[in-house]
Amino acid sequence: MPVDFGRGCRKGGEPVKRTVVFTDLDGTLLDARTYSFDPALAALGMLRERHIPVVICSSKTRAEIEHYRVKLRNGDPFIAENGGAVFVPRGYFAMDGGLSVPSGDDDDSRYLVLRLGASYRDLRGALTQLRDEGFDVRGFGDMTAEEISTVTGLPLSEAVMAGKREFDEPFLFSGDPQMRGELVASIERKGFRITRGLFYHILGESDKGKAVSIVTGMFRREYGDVMTVALGDSPNDLPMLRCVERPIIVEKGGGGYDRILAAESFERAEGAGPEGWNRAVMQLLEKVDR
Repeated sequence: MPVDFGRGCRKGGEPVKRTVVFTDLDGTLLDARTYSFDPALAALGMLRERHIPVVICSSKTRAEIEHYRVKLRNGDPFIAENGGAVFVPRGYFAMDGGLSVPSGDDDDSRYLVLRLGASYRDLRGALTQLRDEGFDVRGFGDMTAEEISTVTGLPLSEAVMAGKREFDEPFLFSGDPQMRGELVASIERKGFRITRGLFYHILGESDKGKAVSIVTGMFRREYGDVMTVALGDSPNDLPMLRCVERPIIVEKGGGGYDRILAAESFERAEGAGPEGWNRAVMQLLEKVDR
């Protein structure tokens, strides 16, 4: 069902600028080791009470995000695999924003879907070519669910979901660090891009920022002006953070902020993962949507 997201008024009739929160999962809303969001429960509850949408924007697959949406009691749109696709629950907006329901997949009848990423088949082909060129790379598509569980720390059931890739391939690079520049150049020559979260990722021209901009446009067309907030912790969050009004970075598990994100003039949450997320959102809510 659509969110109750109507514009209110402050005393005196001044319109209230509503808020939309975009968030990464791993290392941000979810603890990087335990994948728990318990430290963020207070802020999540307050967002729910105020009917503020929380749009998950993650490198995780559709299946993984759906799993966490159930746990989070989240019914808002979401963005999978580093901007590879936007999923909007059917009926969420009065206007579909140009999205279409893909054919041949009954599960997708729940969503209006905008596919932005490269085909997974093409990404897998590029990874094979990289190996042929001498790069020591190994993607999730080369691993069993047990192996994905080992390298990620995910429970086996979630590792199975992590292997259901559609638009983005996480991979390990075990070669000489000095070859990283050559690896990036080779990926770009093939027409793809590389980014990094907990793993390296090969993907097409999609990124989190492009997807977030599209979803922001949907909210604005439906409800008027909104204030956009985003929280992240890794380089693959950079495009998302750059395209919102209130970009916030959380600390890494070992302390400190990612050096690439720290070089930007983003707001900084005190605390790692969901602890920092909770603190930043609570502070934000003290100032907005009253």
